[in-house]
Amino acid sequence: MLRTASRPIDSASGSAAAYAAVKNKPFPKDIFTAPKLRWAVIGCGVIANQMAQVFELAGRHLAGVANRTPEKARAFAERYHVERVYESFDELYADPSIDAVYITTPHNTHIDFLRRALAAGKHVLCEKSITLNSAELDEARELARAHNVVLMDATTILHMPLYQEVRRRADAGEFGRLNLAQVNFGSYKEYGDLTNRFFNPKLAGGAMLDIGVYAISIARLFMASQPTEIVSLANRATTGVDESSGFVTRNAEGQLGVFSLTLHSKQPKRAMLSFDKCYIEVMDYPRADRLEIVWTADGHREIVERGVEGYALAYEVADLEAAVAGDESKLALIDYAADVMEIMTKLRYAWGIYYPEERALAEAAGVKVAGEE
Repeated sequence: MLRTASRPIDSASGSAAAYAAVKNKPFPKDIFTAPKLRWAVIGCGVIANQMAQVFELAGRHLAGVANRTPEKARAFAERYHVERVYESFDELYADPSIDAVYITTPHNTHIDFLRRALAAGKHVLCEKSITLNSAELDEARELARAHNVVLMDATTILHMPLYQEVRRRADAGEFGRLNLAQVNFGSYKEYGDLTNRFFNPKLAGGAMLDIGVYAISIARLFMASQPTEIVSLANRATTGVDESSGFVTRNAEGQLGVFSLTLHSKQPKRAMLSFDKCYIEVMDYPRADRLEIVWTADGHREIVERGVEGYALAYEVADLEAAVAGDESKLALIDYAADVMEIMTKLRYAWGIYYPEERALAEAAGVKVAGEE
């Protein structure tokens, strides 16, 4: 699908604008191609609402919803015509009519939901960051293998058609070798309420898990292998979590990644991928549907447009359903997610930043848990 416009998506207003742009248009017939699954959602926050809206655009409805506060789940179900409200998470897991679960709760709660959902034989699409650290993700992947279900990371970059198309061209050799990826992500979050999810260590706050996952994911998608060398510097918020950082990575092929992140300074969400024959620039890259290629030989510019920003979450659902149907390219997406998680974990531990759930690791490293005096 081709289009000519792109919108910022890092805020609620941006997402609302993207949704509004497609709300009254016919839903594309080429997004959902695999057999449909019956989905339930855990959590009723902003991203859960976005998913319910996407289902409505597609003429589908969520089959179930569960939330720590049942009253919120009932209000959510009424608003989006969800078939069933579960009074407990265990009730959801035990329902044989549910095929797949979408987890939308804070980062630090993911592993508990993953353990129970995967063990119950449910396919799982889990919001970013999929887990707190690599050990948790390794455990979740092993559970998925043991119970013969699909585990998928919902980081949008892994699913946008734009990147699938450009990766196809990169893999075909059109651009030559990737040499350097430079990626920025900056948001301005107020200090006023440090108990919010951005700065609260009890909610696994910090720039790395909230926005770093996007920056590292887009670079990793185009690299030949996972980076193994990392140098970095980071500044902490007063709560102990990472507020801003700069880091450089290198893999066995010598491909460099240069990254800057901040939760307290605005900067463009810009990714620049430098190849032998061209460089590729993507603005507002987490849900991008448009990018520009500048060719080295003569400087001419090529615009590539694929997908639609407003359908970002539909692509995630479609990819999980395709993976369940046996699409190997979609099944392999979790490998990229695991590489990204390993880099994020190494960086955070190098900075001495451990969450309360990682207390034993912090004690072994001789450092305090983030946020503790």
